[in-house]
Amino acid sequence: MIVMIYLYLIYICCLLNSIILFFFKKSYPLLVDIIPENYVDIHSHLLPGIDDGAKNIDETISMISELKKLGFSKFVTTPHIMTFVWENSRKIIEDTLNLTVKNLENSGTLTPIKSGAEYMMDMNFLKIFKEEKLLTLKDDYVLVEMSYINAPIQLYDIIFELQVEGYIPVLAHPERYNFYHNNINEYKKLKNSGCLFQLNLLSTTGYYGPQISKSADVLLQNNLIDFVGSDVHHQKHIDFLSKKIVLKNHLKLNEIFQNNLIFDF
Repeated sequence: MIVMIYLYLIYICCLLNSIILFFFKKSYPLLVDIIPENYVDIHSHLLPGIDDGAKNIDETISMISELKKLGFSKFVTTPHIMTFVWENSRKIIEDTLNLTVKNLENSGTLTPIKSGAEYMMDMNFLKIFKEEKLLTLKDDYVLVEMSYINAPIQLYDIIFELQVEGYIPVLAHPERYNFYHNNINEYKKLKNSGCLFQLNLLSTTGYYGPQISKSADVLLQNNLIDFVGSDVHHQKHIDFLSKKIVLKNHLKLNEIFQNNLIFDF
């Protein structure tokens, strides 16, 4: 009888604890509620038909209109440049941007937009920046990425050579590189080498899954994130920008949003 009463009391305590946790657990804000009105987005795939982003100008206009509703004020869009996949050149990107601007004006969508690029640090990248001027986010800041399978063998050589040429590398979505997830020291090594970090806003709402959101949280906790970007490719991405943040360290995002103002134009 005593044992039964004891077990019953344990059950009641557990039940009460669950009820308390349910009603008093931390409630994180919607991402859209913390995006400032002056937000300058530095990573997106809005130019039509040249990578895996907007397929045509109608999609471009629709995506920009939706993003402006969320508080986005200016766009530095960043089409992929990737050997054997998206072999865009400066001319292709600039011509597409100029045509896009005209179409936006004709549609009545007045939007400050310019273009950098998202460069894959592959076997051809060294050759590209040795032979021509890169498309930058602004001034000497250049957006770079690497394979999701593994880091390039020449990673630190590339970062060093970029800086020798006068560029400041900004690594896109560091939280998405699974091979770094259990090694915070490797992230710190990258930062110490002169590489800045740009977090994807989609990672804050769990779009890529819990492991990547966890990595984003760790990077924020360790003050390793410098900038944020949407990395939107399509409407589904935009929809996730209105969902609830899942990161414990989300308050750090407020300051990082303001860091993006250095790319204002």
